[in-house]
Amino acid sequence: MGLFKKIGNALKKTREALARKIDALLSHGELDDDFYDELTDILISCDIGVRTSMDIVDSLRLEARKNKIRTAEDVKNELKKILKDEFAALQEIKLEYPAIITIIGVNGVGKTTTIGKLSKYFKNQKREVTLVAGDTFRAAASDQLSQWADRTKTRIIKHAEGADAAAVVYDGISSAKAKGTDVLLVDTAGRLHTKTNLMEELKKIDKVINREYPEAHKYNFIVLDATTGQNALNQINAFNGFVHIDGIILTKLDGTAKGGVVIAIEKDYHLPVVFVGVGEGVDDLEMFDYNEFIDNLF
Repeated sequence: MGLFKKIGNALKKTREALARKIDALLSHGELDDDFYDELTDILISCDIGVRTSMDIVDSLRLEARKNKIRTAEDVKNELKKILKDEFAALQEIKLEYPAIITIIGVNGVGKTTTIGKLSKYFKNQKREVTLVAGDTFRAAASDQLSQWADRTKTRIIKHAEGADAAAVVYDGISSAKAKGTDVLLVDTAGRLHTKTNLMEELKKIDKVINREYPEAHKYNFIVLDATTGQNALNQINAFNGFVHIDGIILTKLDGTAKGGVVIAIEKDYHLPVVFVGVGEGVDDLEMFDYNEFIDNLF
C-alpha cells in the first residue's frame, strides 16, 4: 500500500468528521456569519484548536469574498490552500547520519512500539540500527524492547532493571561507534513533568550524548497519541522545559477523528511532525508529508 493511501486511510475518521459537516453546513445556506461561526466549531471539534480555527476561518472569509466562493468543494479547496500556505514556512527535518534519536514522552503513548517500528523503517532504508533500552524504570520495559529487537532483527544494548539510564546510553554510543551504526534509537522511561527525578534523567542522557558523540546528528522526538487531541500540546509544553524537542512522532492517527491536532502543534510550537503511525503493523510508520496530510484532510 502506498504512503498516500496509508495516510488517506489513517485520516478517514478525521476526514469524514470534517467533510461531512462542511457539506451539511453548506447545504443549508450561504457563507454568512452563521456559516463561519459553525465552521469554526467544526474545526475546533477536530482538535485544530480555538485560536488556530479562528485564524483559518478569518482567512477563508477574506478569500471567499475576494474569489466569490460558494460551493462546498470550493470551500474545502480554499481551506487546503490556506493550510498549505501555513505549513510552507515550517522547517522540515531531513535526517542525517550517524543519527542518535532519543524517544521521549509520557506513559502509554506507544514509545517502545514506535521504536520497534522505527527500527524496521530504517532497516528498510538499508541503515544499520542499534536499540538502547534506556527505560530502566518500568518493569519489563527492556524485555518489551528486546521482543521488538528480535522481531526486526536489530541489535540491542540493555542493562538490568533499575540501572542508570545514562550508563546504558553510554554503552550504546560506544557500541554504535565501534560497529559503525547509522541510527541509534534510545528508549526512555515514560514520565510526567511532576516526576522531577525522571526529567533530570533526560538532561543527563542529553549531556552524555553530547559529550560522548559530538559528531553524531542528535534528535529528540516526542511521541504523542493523536487520540488525546489538545492534551498533546500540554505534553509538549511540559517536556520543552527540560529538553529541546526537535520533532513529533504522532501515533494512533488511524484511530481518531482528532487528526487536526497536527495543525494546532504547528501553529503553537512550529514543530514538525516527522513520523506518523498509520496502523498497527510493523511497517505502519511513515515519514510525514504535510501536503499529503492536508490533501487527505477534507
